[in-house]
Amino acid sequence: MPYVPNDVLSRHFQDNGIDLSRIEEQLSLVAPNSPNLPLYRDMMLTVLRMAHDDRNRWNAKITLQALRELDNAFRVLEQFRGRRKVTVFGSARTPVEHPIYALARELGRKLAASDMMVITGAGGGIMAAAHEGAGLDYSLGFNITLPFEQHANATVDGTGNLLPFHFFFTRKLFFVKEADALVLCPGGFGTLDEALEVLTLVQTGKSPLVPIVLLDAPGGTFWEGALAFIRNELEANRYILPTDMNLLKLVYSADEAVDEINRFYSNFHSSRWLKNTFVIRMHHPLSEEALAHLQDAFADLRLSEDFHQHGHQDEHDDEQLSHLTRLAFKFNGRNQGRLRALVDYINLSENWASPVQAQHMRAQPLKTT
Repeated sequence: MPYVPNDVLSRHFQDNGIDLSRIEEQLSLVAPNSPNLPLYRDMMLTVLRMAHDDRNRWNAKITLQALRELDNAFRVLEQFRGRRKVTVFGSARTPVEHPIYALARELGRKLAASDMMVITGAGGGIMAAAHEGAGLDYSLGFNITLPFEQHANATVDGTGNLLPFHFFFTRKLFFVKEADALVLCPGGFGTLDEALEVLTLVQTGKSPLVPIVLLDAPGGTFWEGALAFIRNELEANRYILPTDMNLLKLVYSADEAVDEINRFYSNFHSSRWLKNTFVIRMHHPLSEEALAHLQDAFADLRLSEDFHQHGHQDEHDDEQLSHLTRLAFKFNGRNQGRLRALVDYINLSENWASPVQAQHMRAQPLKTT
């Protein structure tokens, strides 16, 4: 959906007799053909409004630092665009001789073998193990600068695959933004904080649906105990929906973790909102029988109309994704656990269309409002 400029900002400056035409002229010179000009314009106006108010130096410094961090991260990560990435969380205090360390190292190795990059906080323990297994070419480290001595792990230290952050909130943004999946190993407050934040973002639809894998050593009780608490206290008291548990998968080996991620993307590619329509991009179209089954089996996800699929590129969509099939529907925006069940359904190969059915489907137009 095209971005609508913020007229409130424009009126603010017009009411104060400030001419904005020069800003728009400069932006047109810098990025004459950019579809993002309205966005850049409102960014500039937001900063100008802060300067006009000029109330607090600390607020201005926070804004400047955050903008610089965002800009630097966007620039660095552009070189890794298009590559699948998995964020791995876990304790920095895990010793090398611990079974979880060996398991995290094996996880990194198997993710790299599946052509997926490993993102960690670049520290020791689980983070060092996952990067050690993945190797530099498949590792990204998002380090946090602290007032006391802080070193990145040996795999990414001093390389272009290490990205330092001053603020925890910008660092956490990229942990989730860049992740096509998340694997959580046992850890302390930080690991639990990341686990609950990721679950909250996905559960509320603020972050795209991705696999969230809880990894523990065989016989381990860390995540088993956490899940028991969630079921006995949160689910039993209706603080969460029973289907919210679909968002999590507990596994006890690196193979299971990687298989869970690969299975999620066996047909599902990605999703987006197109006006009031939710669109799932797929590698393979669904058969007519599977699509018919969806209408009733997942009717609770629809506000109106039927599920329908087509083979055309959506409005304002990336040209590189034009070959993907789209499954579109009026999603109610709630119950992401049921949406995960829908994704699991479309990932079953027995639900995919035959070549003849796929050819017919590609001629169907997309309906949006």
